[in-house]
Amino acid sequence: MRDRELDEAFELGRTCALAAECGRDLRGCAQMYAGLFPGAAFDGDFFSSLTLATAFSAPWVRADRLKVANRAALWVTAVERLIDRAAATREQVERLTRECLSVAEGAVPRSPATRFLADLRDELATAADFGDLRGVWRDQLDRTLAGMATAWMWRDTNTVPTLARYVDNADSRGSCFVDLSHWIYTADDWARAHLEELCAVSRQVQRYLHLLGDVASYRRDLSWGDLNVLALGVDSVDVAAAMAELARAAERRIGPVCAHSPRTASYLRRRLGFQAGVTGISDYQRVT
Repeated sequence: MRDRELDEAFELGRTCALAAECGRDLRGCAQMYAGLFPGAAFDGDFFSSLTLATAFSAPWVRADRLKVANRAALWVTAVERLIDRAAATREQVERLTRECLSVAEGAVPRSPATRFLADLRDELATAADFGDLRGVWRDQLDRTLAGMATAWMWRDTNTVPTLARYVDNADSRGSCFVDLSHWIYTADDWARAHLEELCAVSRQVQRYLHLLGDVASYRRDLSWGDLNVLALGVDSVDVAAAMAELARAAERRIGPVCAHSPRTASYLRRRLGFQAGVTGISDYQRVT
């Protein structure tokens, strides 16, 4: 019992040290893109939360190999903020989308957001198979940006989507883009050869995280005027039932992955479990 507790404490401490090392890299990275990360929105707590989530999702990976996942998550948050807070017209959203997709295909960046994306692209290009995987990465980037644009349009036009439509737009969260970037950079041979299949699993996890994040941030979202599933006229019991089913569906998809790539399966499960733990919402039925 004592030895098991010591081993558990050691692993927790090592993972926290990993997150701290990742945090130093991420804060330095943010300083490179002037104006994209204002201190009021991206404070120390933000960077700590982001790197803790990544470190506890893949504690077996060195900090220098986790940097792509961390930077992809940071980029997603910055672009989401630009669309939510800075974009005043649909043309501005569409222009940002076009510029990002062009940079993903190799164009020269012309703004801090696209320069950050170009640097992420170039880091991914150091992975041996990125030339073959660039199309998959670009397609997921497109899905992420399209999801953010759809959310912007719903808010701008006061559209109230159904629960099903809202869940289907979970690519706006960007976690699948982060997962894919991480796998291109660090995955084992089986995972790298099956990225499109893994993206389907990641999207299922993403749907659950989409609702979980809304439940956790409901009051903040209301204060900002952001979209939130609990502000769409959906009964909280229906949201709870949807989350429970999404979690079960995610596990059904993760299970078969374990036979081929146990660490990839563990990463996806940890993505679910860590976020539930951080929010304190492991079962939404408890808070309805």
